[in-house]
Amino acid sequence: MKRISIIIVMMIFMISSIAFGQKKGNKSMSNQELEVATFGGGCFWCVEAVFERVEGVRDVVSGYAGGHTINPTYKDVTRGDTGHAEVCQIHFDPNEITYEEILKVFWQAHDPTTLNRQGNDYGTQYRSAIYYHNKNQQLSAESAILDAKDMFKDPITTEVKPLDKFYKAEVYHQDYFKNNPNVPYCTFVIEPKLKKLKKEGTIWDDK
Repeated sequence: MKRISIIIVMMIFMISSIAFGQKKGNKSMSNQELEVATFGGGCFWCVEAVFERVEGVRDVVSGYAGGHTINPTYKDVTRGDTGHAEVCQIHFDPNEITYEEILKVFWQAHDPTTLNRQGNDYGTQYRSAIYYHNKNQQLSAESAILDAKDMFKDPITTEVKPLDKFYKAEVYHQDYFKNNPNVPYCTFVIEPKLKKLKKEGTIWDDK
């Protein structure tokens, strides 16, 4: 009887191990299938907060791109000496949301007509930018700009360039709105924008 019990326990363990392995394998495959979009739309705290609430987006990482120095810091970028823009890399599942749909959210999430400025944030690091990862993204971005012209009264100033290098921002910038909801910038700038986009149905309501 004891031997039978041991065999049953071993069989349960083997079945559980196989099931876990399959689950882990599926998760890895899912990560491999994700695509990445890199956008600059003003302060990355705000861009990140918006895209973290878009269906089909799996992860959003704040960082710097489009500059001419190596390993820039936030202090370097805010001085305007490095040429980098504050950007977010948006990791999304193309089976749930397309790059073209991601671009539509991008237009709604910021004002692409104000050169090097978003609201009271001004400087080249706050420029509107699309850094494409491949030819298909380039064509989609260029087409999206033509389509978006009717949405705005003033000319679109969005920079469209191939992504050269993405530098992940410092740890304290990641999930900034989530971790600092009571900071004045979050309260008076990000929260109202999220409420507006939720009302419009652009992002989901996380309340």
